[in-house]
Amino acid sequence: MLANSELKSKNIFANITQSKFSTFLPVALALIVIWLYFGLTTDAFFSARNFYYLFLQSTVVAVLAVGITIVLLLGHIDLSIAAVAGVGAAIMAVLVSQFGMSAPLACVIAIFTCILIGVVQGLLVAIIGIPSFVVTLAGLLGFQGVMLKILGNDGAINVRDSFIRGITTETLPTTTSWIILAFVILFMIYNAYINYKERAALSLEVESIFISTLRVSIVTLISITFVWVMNSYRGIPVAIVILLCLTLLFSYVTKNTPYGRALFAVGGNEESARRVGISIQKTTIYAFAIIGGVSALGGIIAASRYASVSYNAFSGNLLLDAIGAAVVGGTSLFGGRGSVWNAILGALVIGSLGNGLDLTGATTADKLMVSALILVSAVAIDAISRKKGKKV
Repeated sequence: MLANSELKSKNIFANITQSKFSTFLPVALALIVIWLYFGLTTDAFFSARNFYYLFLQSTVVAVLAVGITIVLLLGHIDLSIAAVAGVGAAIMAVLVSQFGMSAPLACVIAIFTCILIGVVQGLLVAIIGIPSFVVTLAGLLGFQGVMLKILGNDGAINVRDSFIRGITTETLPTTTSWIILAFVILFMIYNAYINYKERAALSLEVESIFISTLRVSIVTLISITFVWVMNSYRGIPVAIVILLCLTLLFSYVTKNTPYGRALFAVGGNEESARRVGISIQKTTIYAFAIIGGVSALGGIIAASRYASVSYNAFSGNLLLDAIGAAVVGGTSLFGGRGSVWNAILGALVIGSLGNGLDLTGATTADKLMVSALILVSAVAIDAISRKKGKKV
């Protein structure tokens, strides 16, 4: 009976996640076009120094985008991620700066606290039945207040601990970075092979060899270029390694574990998922717990980047950029479709646009309008593709 239920769950997962046209390729091509445009119109865009800071500045948004992808796969939303990230960073900063606690222990406490925050929000959504939009909107307001309470009257705390600062200032040795790249590429090829075998075993439609090879080739080319450029300046920051490890972990979880299949199944068709024995409540609570912990990690990286924790750094555009990165990367706001790897590409698209517009002297108004246009276009494409899928 359990085996039959698991097989049904796998079929639901496989049918939902398979699309005729990979969402990865359009996002990757859009990123390449953006780079080519700004590279040809500005002198500094293709410099190793500019790319170093572009990737580093995009890391916090990418971490939060990877986390929010987990919740979006369920068809839920989390508007409190930036505020929760601020709470986690503030807790870490206070423990280190004012109580003299070791930085690693302070980070663990901050992450665990934010996981509990995620669990509480997940309980309100899954058990009480309050819409996630309402719960996390209240969280957005409430946790901004909590962050201000923790930070005190100044609304900011400097972070000078060497461990915390080293997250964004320390870089990997050149040889180590190439070894890590080789591991990532091999993992990607292995993952694509396993996915192909699982779909073939279930007699489901499989992605063509050409598309798979093209996707792997594009990622490999971008990755090699990335490592070469970063090493030609200062090297790959530890923060980016943390982002890659986090993404590898969630890529495996979402594609190769029962919980990952449950995420796609619940987001794609909640009633069907319930009928095959998937616990909607547990799946939802775990997802919000995950995004709570990831938010804290993003907050700690931001504290390292700016050498401080301030209220302003975790308000404003951080929330919108994180959600926008996930959506631009192809994660559906309606649930059931998305990829944590594409969330990173989405963060790079948004970061590259902001960076390129800065280099061209664009105003803040111009950047906001361009970002809004891209976000609306991504959501529109998602909605249109879903309508076509229903007609089919």
